[in-house]
Amino acid sequence: MLTSTLDAATLEHLVSAAVAAPSMHNTQPWRFRFRPETTTLEVRAVPQQALQVTDSAGRGVHISVGAAVFNLRVAVRHLGCEPVVHLLPRPAEPDLLAALRLAGPTRIVADGDRDLYEAIWHRHSSRLPFTGRPVDPAILAELATAARAEGAELEMPDDVEVLRLLAVTAEAERRNTTEPRRSAESRHAIHAADIGPHGIPVAALGPQDSAGRLPVRDFSAISPAEHLPPVHFEAHPCIVLLSTAHDEPADWLRAGQALEHVLLLATEYGLQASLLHQAMEWPDLRWSLRNPEHGPGHPQMLIRLGHGPEGAATPRSPARDVLDGESHDPR
Repeated sequence: MLTSTLDAATLEHLVSAAVAAPSMHNTQPWRFRFRPETTTLEVRAVPQQALQVTDSAGRGVHISVGAAVFNLRVAVRHLGCEPVVHLLPRPAEPDLLAALRLAGPTRIVADGDRDLYEAIWHRHSSRLPFTGRPVDPAILAELATAARAEGAELEMPDDVEVLRLLAVTAEAERRNTTEPRRSAESRHAIHAADIGPHGIPVAALGPQDSAGRLPVRDFSAISPAEHLPPVHFEAHPCIVLLSTAHDEPADWLRAGQALEHVLLLATEYGLQASLLHQAMEWPDLRWSLRNPEHGPGHPQMLIRLGHGPEGAATPRSPARDVLDGESHDPR
């Protein structure tokens, strides 16, 4: 069982699981500190690593940190401890987004609960075409239950609504590639991967959809032909919408945990996923993603699910590089 004498190797292992979470443009905007006196792992935002233009409100940072927190929860429970999470625990420290306390032996796993630990290491965004084979409705229902367990909702739009959501996403992608500061941030994501553990390597990029049905992000903000020739994507993509009832920083953190719960469970079922975040980056377009018939929810992420090839892994910072202070030497 983990205690206040948590050794450095185990601590780094937990943090490695956390940093395997997805983040916008793989910015990895987080740092960690272990407080041995309370057996607590603090998770802090790193504003200077955020996308200053694309994510000026910090919503994406909070969602990314929330995903990292969910991975921590899974890893802590896998090692035999019960994780107790407090979001935004100290208002006077706005960069402290979450604190996770290791609270003794893990609870008995209930029927239907899954150990998603192995999925942490196999989850990668896939920007490649999927086969078009339908996703089992029973799996989609289980994914919705997982999101609801984290305080979010996962909607399953019908075919007509999917077309509308993709059209909004396409408009957002058009804006992103024609607005100089945003396109510069996309290009930086490619260049960053050449020199360090952040950003999106070219190997992880996907082609554009030659039929124009699926708006794939062009990280080069120049031309998709610079990377891979356009190809046909699935004719009827499976798109789901993650939303929350409210839209405050705590809700963004919950959305991040829900997102990662959905992604890990999808990975466990052999599904691939990619995130269509473009419309979330423009307040007017994000608001237009709402379906008023489903209530006044706040869209947080569009997720594309399906069967197909695995995505390429993106680089991650070593755990010791994102551990602060004396976290390596528990007293």
